[in-house]
Amino acid sequence: MKLTLPDVPVLREMGNAQLRLELACALYAQGRMTKAGGAELAGVNFQSFRRALRERRISTGAVEGLRGELEALDRLFTEGGTVPRTG
Repeated sequence: MKLTLPDVPVLREMGNAQLRLELACALYAQGRMTKAGGAELAGVNFQSFRRALRERRISTGAVEGLRGELEALDRLFTEGGTVPRTG
């Protein structure tokens, strides 16, 4: 696949390897790619990709579990529910 990007300063400063890593991190952060897939896309080993995620403060926890919790909270608030209070 070939991708043509606009000629903007920030992209000129980044090489292909850096752009691939940033894309892989962004796709992982969106839950659209696994860590293994991200490492493959970025062209780095698994540990290097995990380190890149940590450097960007992207959670490497259970994405699906968090997504489920966020969807439940979204339903709660859009259906006019209230958040239970403790104490």
